[in-house]
Amino acid sequence: MASPTSSAATSAATTPSGSPSSTRRLIKPDTPPPPYSEKAKYEGNRLLPVPEGTITVQVERDYPTTKTPIDDPWALPELQDTDVKWADLDTFGKVKRVVVNATKIALLILTMYLFICSLDFLSSAFRLLGGKAAGKAFSDNALLQNPIAGLMIGVLATVLVQSSSTSTSIVVTMVASGLLDVRPAIPIIMGANIGTSVTNTIVSMAQASERNEFRRAFGGATVHDMFNWLTVLVFLPIEVATGYLYHLSHYIVKSFNLETKDMKQEFLKVLTKPFTKLVIQIDKKVISKIATGDEKAYEKSLIKEWCEKEQNLVTKNVTQLMNVTVLENGVNVTREMNVTREIEEEVTVNIKKCSFLFQDTGLNDTAVGIILLVVALIMLCVCLVTIVKILNSMLRGRVAKIVKKTINAEFPGKLSFLAGYLAILVGAGLTILVQSSSIFTSTMTPLVGIGVISIERMYPLTLGSNIGTTTTGLLAAFANSGAKLEKGLQIAICHLFFNLSGIMVFYPLPFLRFPIKMAKWLGNTTADYRWFAVLYLVLMFFVFPALVFGLSLAGWQYLAAIGGPLAFLVVVIVVINVLQHKYPKVLPAKLKNWEWLPLWMRSLQPLDNLITKMLAVFRCCKKSSTEQHVMYFPVQVDVSKFLHKVDSKETVL
Repeated sequence: MASPTSSAATSAATTPSGSPSSTRRLIKPDTPPPPYSEKAKYEGNRLLPVPEGTITVQVERDYPTTKTPIDDPWALPELQDTDVKWADLDTFGKVKRVVVNATKIALLILTMYLFICSLDFLSSAFRLLGGKAAGKAFSDNALLQNPIAGLMIGVLATVLVQSSSTSTSIVVTMVASGLLDVRPAIPIIMGANIGTSVTNTIVSMAQASERNEFRRAFGGATVHDMFNWLTVLVFLPIEVATGYLYHLSHYIVKSFNLETKDMKQEFLKVLTKPFTKLVIQIDKKVISKIATGDEKAYEKSLIKEWCEKEQNLVTKNVTQLMNVTVLENGVNVTREMNVTREIEEEVTVNIKKCSFLFQDTGLNDTAVGIILLVVALIMLCVCLVTIVKILNSMLRGRVAKIVKKTINAEFPGKLSFLAGYLAILVGAGLTILVQSSSIFTSTMTPLVGIGVISIERMYPLTLGSNIGTTTTGLLAAFANSGAKLEKGLQIAICHLFFNLSGIMVFYPLPFLRFPIKMAKWLGNTTADYRWFAVLYLVLMFFVFPALVFGLSLAGWQYLAAIGGPLAFLVVVIVVINVLQHKYPKVLPAKLKNWEWLPLWMRSLQPLDNLITKMLAVFRCCKKSSTEQHVMYFPVQVDVSKFLHKVDSKETVL
């Protein structure tokens, strides 16, 4: 019979089928304990007292060195159909299904209607809270000559009034009236393009409860932001240096035979206005008058008071002190005399007061704005949650496949690239129909979240929406005549060609579709850290524009001294990150990763830990990836039992 030691050594090479490879060796009781893995913080990983009559067996187990492959979180999920097949239903079951589905469709239409109305209330609330400030910012013509300041005013003003249509119309009106030149108005239009994307970013947060839905929804919303920011970064310097948008629009306008036309159209608002007018009515002319420098308008309330007015010609006597020449004793004598004469004057006569919920409440604009903001946000969240639940219950099985195939369809063969351009046309057409890019993109965002629309298809739809929203400025321009029409139309055409230029750069070539990659990165980050969505919203739409605007007010020297190095640092970091992923060999060993930096400089985890401690209601999400590490399991085995199992060649685990 072999000695216990030799038998144990022989069994060290024997492992059961299908079990991970392991090694066993006998260790004398006085042998120092093995090192422990830093990540193995379990009770069983501690060295226990060794009773007499036992020996300690050290089992060293190697865990997988590669991460377990996981499904692509951006892939459209298969929505399972758990309903009984139609053929298997009895008569009552068929009638019940028809009634239930009809009810769901009716409820979906009603919820969509209320959702669009909630966006209108949200816009009205922001106008009440920040409309006058936005109008005041537009009235500072000297400040608007700075293109950076103009850009940030466009962003902040559009965020405050929650409508690029309003801010664009104000700019067009100011240009048409001669209060603002076309050149300084172009950066403001660019800023309005960025500010309008805040709405669907807010909407995406309604799906924060489910990780992958939130990932897709936030990515689908921020693809709009990324496109607008990148387009501004490329074309604002080009416009400042060359003025290509100004010259191009100038030549186009000069080639037209312009005539004034009444082109005011309100497609979707015809349906929503009857309801929204019962709650709140805003006098948009007050903001426009403040922007044009009317000091009296600043004292007026934005809540509309009179709904019916008419213009009347009134004849009245006017007495003026005039020099009058009279003949006295054959001599002409000029004297100052009071002369009374009749003149006709056009006056506005108020006929009928408005009737709605917040009329004559005694509350000021700020109080009404806060109440309306809270109501709008609650209404928005409830509608979105309801829409998502209804769509999830309806878009299953065959219906889901049909919808997905229709929206995400590709043309066959070499013409597959045309599907994206068709999506651009669809996005433009639907935005023209609803007269709001915010409404269109906010409606599409939940569909991206639940997996009906891919982010790759959301991108061209968003680009089309950017084109469709320019029709608002065109309609505002056609409300003028003569020279005013030319100037107003020129800035509206600048808006159109700015968006077309961005599409020509960031869409035709797939490897230049950076907004999709950036939006996916933001979506992945938000899926890991839910609070990042709020941080992103506050930084990108409030803090960053306000900071840059403040530096531009101080002077271009301060902006260059502070913003220049920061911009250079960001560019260097982006370039190094790209090289780390694409061409790591060209980098020195130190820069092949960021492990040499402190953790708080290369990861959001320390900030996440801090926020988790501050807000105890938030749970820290655990990561599911498997990492390489070694764990040691001290096992205490009775000597006689151990020797018996070694002799019989059984596994001691």
